[in-house]
Amino acid sequence: MHKFRAYRIREIEKKVVARLEDLAVEDLDPGEVVVRVAYSSVNYKDALAATGAGKIIRRFPCVGGIDLSGTVTESADARFKRGDAIICTSYDLGVAHDGGYAEYARVPADWVVPMPKGMSLFEAMALGTAGYTAGLAVVRMEANGLAPARGPVVVSGATGGVGSISIDILSRLGYQVVALTGKDGETEYLKGLGAKEVMSRKGLDFSKIRPLDKATWAGAVDNLGGEVLAWMASTMMQGGTIAAIGLAASMSLNTTVAPFILRGVSLLGIDSGTTPGPLRQEVWRRLAGDMRPAHLKDMTRTITIDELPQAFEGLLKGAAKGRIVVDLAA
Repeated sequence: MHKFRAYRIREIEKKVVARLEDLAVEDLDPGEVVVRVAYSSVNYKDALAATGAGKIIRRFPCVGGIDLSGTVTESADARFKRGDAIICTSYDLGVAHDGGYAEYARVPADWVVPMPKGMSLFEAMALGTAGYTAGLAVVRMEANGLAPARGPVVVSGATGGVGSISIDILSRLGYQVVALTGKDGETEYLKGLGAKEVMSRKGLDFSKIRPLDKATWAGAVDNLGGEVLAWMASTMMQGGTIAAIGLAASMSLNTTVAPFILRGVSLLGIDSGTTPGPLRQEVWRRLAGDMRPAHLKDMTRTITIDELPQAFEGLLKGAAKGRIVVDLAA
């Protein structure tokens, strides 16, 4: 029985404990497709799950890692065969089903996405769940009428994974992107990704949010929630579109109906966890095509599975920037 290393999350004496363990494929949760994992990545959700900082894990023990890319080694489903390059993200992966922080994964076939033409295993995880979520937000916003000619788009949590990739994608598609950040030292990084302007979050007075403020944005991508999302709603243009993605600042939203009934603003909830298969494949296809980020390497660093605890710590402290890829072959 071939053993391999896996980063497994347990609950011991009511505390969440994550550590490296030796497992075999037979120890993993059931699924029709067995994958030799090449890469995974580190997302905010991964950090919450592995440290217990958020009630993310729904079953213990569980191998962490909410996304993976790799090569099929066994398949009981006719859609996939040995040697196929694939991506697997979302659903219960890494929270209630053994995930990507292991040399092998066994997953339900319905969760698996064929690698789009022109994308590598590494690029798939440089994007990962964060990139997929950013891509899904753009696709949903465009379907709701957003276009470059409508006006500027503001992106909050701009230095994070979703924020960085959103800026890159939107600027590539021709949008005027404004990055909103609490990290005043990252202006050069954000402009390098394509932001035309960088706004400091510290310059906003959230105690004076009005029901309707100066109409400024045609679109907004929000990773924070709370006061930032309320401010965005009050400053949207007529017919503007907001994609609500995260809650890094707050789960609360205290706003008024004014932007929605007087300016026709749309608030789109972006749920990357349960996207229907056809839309999921379309988003990945576009991420390999017209939405392919131009600066993926500039925003990505690679770590080994042994370095996961430090990566989680940095992410929870707000110190992380861009994307972190986990090399499972290293």
